[in-house]
Amino acid sequence: MTSSDLNGASLRQPSRYTTGMTPNLPILTRTLWGRGVPCPFDDILDVRSPGEFAEDHIPGAINLPVLDDAQRAEVGTIYKQVTAFAAKKIGAGHISANIATHLATHLKDKAKAYRPLVYCWRGGMRSDSFCHVLAQIGWRVTVLEGGYKTYRERVRVELDEAPPRFTLKLIAGATGSAKTRVLHRLAERGEQILDLEGLANHRGSLLGNVGPQPTQKHFESRLIAAFDGLDPARPVWVEAESHKIGSLQIPPVLWVRMRLSAGVEIAMPIKGRVQHLLTEYRHFAENPDTLRELLALMPERVGKRQTAEWEALIAAGQWEDFVASLLAVHYDPGYAASRAKNFAHADRPVPLAGPCPEAIDATVSELMKR
Repeated sequence: MTSSDLNGASLRQPSRYTTGMTPNLPILTRTLWGRGVPCPFDDILDVRSPGEFAEDHIPGAINLPVLDDAQRAEVGTIYKQVTAFAAKKIGAGHISANIATHLATHLKDKAKAYRPLVYCWRGGMRSDSFCHVLAQIGWRVTVLEGGYKTYRERVRVELDEAPPRFTLKLIAGATGSAKTRVLHRLAERGEQILDLEGLANHRGSLLGNVGPQPTQKHFESRLIAAFDGLDPARPVWVEAESHKIGSLQIPPVLWVRMRLSAGVEIAMPIKGRVQHLLTEYRHFAENPDTLRELLALMPERVGKRQTAEWEALIAAGQWEDFVASLLAVHYDPGYAASRAKNFAHADRPVPLAGPCPEAIDATVSELMKR
């Protein structure tokens, strides 16, 4: 998590803590660690509710809520319908009980030298309460001033500033060309990669669902964290994706940068592509009803007759014929149109004999020469 002004820690003691003779005061910061610098804190503690945490959080943060979702809703309702005083009294009780739970669990074995960074929604009462207790115990606590809102603003800035700093090298190729395997093997051999499908938890097609996707905000947080670990002086390999990966949008500046970048096109024979897809999507053969439900979502241009033919092949267990037809009728025409429109610069063909590790390694060796 970085921006051009996020180099080193800019720390100060908050004035609202400085009355009296308190020996250990929480420290406020509006900055996080610099690009490529490891997190200097032992833990990043997000004290917002689980629902807020699920929507987005600083990558690597641990959720220690001082109010759970129901308690937060209760306090908010009392604040609006009764009085602020009544809401604060109820909230203080919940916060005290929850802090006690965290002290008896996650924080139980933390040594005196423990140094956490704490944040809530906007650096208000929730983080104040939590940090006051931790500081009184004797831990050196840093509070992110402005809370999650400060962090989110930095993400928005980085979404615009990070992509232009890097030279991207695209890996294009028709569906089933084992582009993701090639990308991961490049990483294993020391190349820099940006794994957009991994960050989005989706394989990037109608049949590409592999589980729950992060929210758009958390996808963007993951993306910036990934950029933060990359060296701008070295190229970064990335798959040529659609502007959407499942339900998630590739941020506009990155998408434009990808479209303008040069790259290669993996060329694998159709037989190898079919074999690769049968391996990668074998769960559909084990649960064909799920596949039929997804085929019903195909674009209207495919037509009911073609869909019926596919369903007949599925029913007969003719999986190789089904996959070959799906590629020829749906995926390959879509890829050709998308490549011509969006990735015309990824025009250097690189052969890949098949999806076996030896063939992938040979292709990766060829890419690393370029």
